[in-house]
Amino acid sequence: MAISFNFFLLLLLLAGSTTAFPNFFLSPSFYSNTCPQLHGIVRSAMKEAIRNDTTIGAGLLRLFFHDCFAGGCDASVLLDDTRASVGEKTAPANKNSLRGFEVIDLIKKRVEAACPQTVSCADILALAARDSVGLLHGPRWNVRLGRSDATAAEQNAASFSLPGPGSSLPILLTMFAAKGLDARDMVALSGAHTLGRSHCSLYRERIHGDSNIDPAFSAALRSTCPLGSGNATVTAPFDRTPGRFDNMYFKDLVAFRGLLKSDQALYGGSLVDPLVEIYSEDNAAFGRDFAAAMVKLGDLSPLFGLPGEIRLNCRKVNA
Repeated sequence: MAISFNFFLLLLLLAGSTTAFPNFFLSPSFYSNTCPQLHGIVRSAMKEAIRNDTTIGAGLLRLFFHDCFAGGCDASVLLDDTRASVGEKTAPANKNSLRGFEVIDLIKKRVEAACPQTVSCADILALAARDSVGLLHGPRWNVRLGRSDATAAEQNAASFSLPGPGSSLPILLTMFAAKGLDARDMVALSGAHTLGRSHCSLYRERIHGDSNIDPAFSAALRSTCPLGSGNATVTAPFDRTPGRFDNMYFKDLVAFRGLLKSDQALYGGSLVDPLVEIYSEDNAAFGRDFAAAMVKLGDLSPLFGLPGEIRLNCRKVNA
């Protein structure tokens, strides 16, 4: 007998609660004795970075998500290609979209000067993502630390395990459930799109073909993102306050102004509609759930000790 769509979604709503387990090796106080300056160094660098470019916060948050979702939170996404191996940066979901590598390089340089060979690039990335949100008026949370860095990239995982701009709700729920993240985590983490912008090529199909879209919204976007090849440099913000971490993303979904198909897939006749509506009305609830989901995201398959390492340069493995 065929399983109903709503029952299928209900199963996925419950899936994450039974597959995610706390990681007892990670701790917010991991570097309290070995690098007590760490949090101050990262936050100071992130203040500088955001002051110079308010969009970099979105880049670092995306960088952390793409690292964790493809093989675990091990800084493998930071590795450059070599003659011997292809990294994750050129995977379809990452190519021409990931940014913020130079900020991580700067933070790593300062951390190495203060605490040599002590703090992993994976932990630096986790802290930079948290501070990106906090400095843009979003929530803060205790980042659990103690990860090692990968010595190889996860190119295949980066190519096939990351959600795409055209992902449907069942696909999104399935991909997140496979990582031990439930529907609430998925919807809250999707709210990261309250920051940043997307390229025309990723939303062109939606604004020219979808019916579940506000007509005035789509008309305004079509003027700069026409059918055909269009202008590769054209971008649009995910919501009306792209430089502020708030619940405007969910307000826009309720108004059918989601930029990507995968954004609007969260609202418009599904079991996650109530979550979207709650977040659209209660910014504090969104902030709390986003912070909790980021802690769970940071627990995805971290490395401890060998075969990992503490990279001296986040872009390459140690010699």
